[in-house]
Amino acid sequence: MKQMKIPNIEHLQIESFQQDLVGWYEKEKRDLPWRKSKDPYKIWVSEVMLQQTRVDTVIPYYERFMEKYPTIDTFAKAEDEEVLKIWEGLGYYSRVRNLHSAVKEVKERYGSKVPDTLQTISTLKGVGPYTAGAVLSIAYNQPEPAVDGNVMRVISRILSIWDDIAKPSSRKIFEEAVRKLIYEQDPSSFNQALMELGALICTPTSPSCLLCPVRDHCCAFQEGVQTELPVKTRKKKVRHLHLFAIVLKKEGEFLIHKRDETGLLANLWEFPNAELSELLSPKEQMMNFLQDEYGIDAKIETGVFTKIQHVFSHLVWDIDVYAGEMMSEITESTRLKLVNKERLIEFAFPVSHQKIWREYQTRE
Repeated sequence: MKQMKIPNIEHLQIESFQQDLVGWYEKEKRDLPWRKSKDPYKIWVSEVMLQQTRVDTVIPYYERFMEKYPTIDTFAKAEDEEVLKIWEGLGYYSRVRNLHSAVKEVKERYGSKVPDTLQTISTLKGVGPYTAGAVLSIAYNQPEPAVDGNVMRVISRILSIWDDIAKPSSRKIFEEAVRKLIYEQDPSSFNQALMELGALICTPTSPSCLLCPVRDHCCAFQEGVQTELPVKTRKKKVRHLHLFAIVLKKEGEFLIHKRDETGLLANLWEFPNAELSELLSPKEQMMNFLQDEYGIDAKIETGVFTKIQHVFSHLVWDIDVYAGEMMSEITESTRLKLVNKERLIEFAFPVSHQKIWREYQTRE
């Protein structure tokens, strides 16, 4: 197989780079709960939580999660509904659904031991190259690259790599670069040091080059192009949807509905809602929607009581929220329920509908 050429790597004093980076990490690393253990399950959970989520946000979720599910066996036994509930608010719910499926497989097929080979761990649901590399290097101290956006940014600057990091094909270049640079005596600290450097020093904008422990090894700093790297094409235009949602009450109970088993926010609960159209008035649309969807009549208050905006990576929801009272009976099912205030908090809702409920409660 043809060897991949990595820019500027032949000019880098690799051993000195490794020592400077790992030495800095050992002195400056943050005290984070998942760093207190080498348990591959705990490291795996933390890495899944940290995908597309800030460290400060993750810490309390991780601590609650580990208190409830301290081992693979305890998590494998968990019900899907309670798993979604403990993840409520972290977003990107496919992460925890995949993690739950993969943990069940580890319990059944591998005797509750997280696989320690790249080939096997990569077959688990939701485990991509980054997660596999992170678990193998941090938990098992194997010299596997763990390349995420942070690491690509750091390496693009260190080696002055101008390949577009938004292109999937570029990942191979960065993985190969890390493979050549990794400190084989301590790959766990090396990979975490790269991540830490990207989080604290080599930030997306205004990197703190004067504080950087590997500044003397950085091609981008020497060339004065650190703010131009990494190269990353812009994301596609974000789509906006204008929705209505209705908090419907009947004799102290509220109507909630479970979303589809697949797609966005799968299996989470919500208040009745739909996209607004310009063809009918909002009230006409809501009355028609409730009749068509649930076969019910309702008395809906005039005017919205709050407006909620929720931003996804590819989509923005602008939600006009109304309150109303059900005027007819409804047949409950596994996906449609009437629940009182006390029971409502037991169900997992997306962040937007958690906000709706908080706003509704301020009215009472």
